[in-house]
Amino acid sequence: MKEFAKKFYKSKAWQRTRKAYAASVCGLCEQCLKRGVYKAGEIVHHKNPLTPENINEPAVSLSWGNLELLCRDCHGKAHGQSKRYKVDDMGRVTIK
Repeated sequence: MKEFAKKFYKSKAWQRTRKAYAASVCGLCEQCLKRGVYKAGEIVHHKNPLTPENINEPAVSLSWGNLELLCRDCHGKAHGQSKRYKVDDMGRVTIK
């Protein structure tokens, strides 16, 4: 988490919003669900990223229209990260 956002992510307003939003989408990753995969969502993601300039604007930081529940893999993809490992057909984990 970025330094400027720490106070916001610890706030009661964000915690309530995050919990209510996740419940509203039945706790499922919205990106996986679009592909027909049922996977638990773990991270409420801001589609329009928070910045020091907009973090105090509830229309951006707390608006359900700017939120999406994602699993860790989809959240990493949303931020341009990829897995550092791969699992082969035999279930063996290999480092990429």
